[in-house]
Amino acid sequence: MAMRDGTYLARCKERSPLSAAMNGHGPVYPQARCTVVKGQAIFDRDGREFWRCNAAYAEVHFELERIEVSRGSTGGAA
Repeated sequence: MAMRDGTYLARCKERSPLSAAMNGHGPVYPQARCTVVKGQAIFDRDGREFWRCNAAYAEVHFELERIEVSRGSTGGAA
């Protein structure tokens, strides 16, 4: 099932910074905000995008919890 568009808190499934880096998920470790739009997962911290991937990839490789973001918010969930 495809992820629905929205904002999520993405947590790495890896339990250490080294294992996250080895899997290419170092920038996300331990967690970051993830916005899904039209099949793209866009990761950001403090309102600055730092990584993108396919939403299906994000769904498999990260623990995703849907969060509500107020209008005008620039981030801070990470």
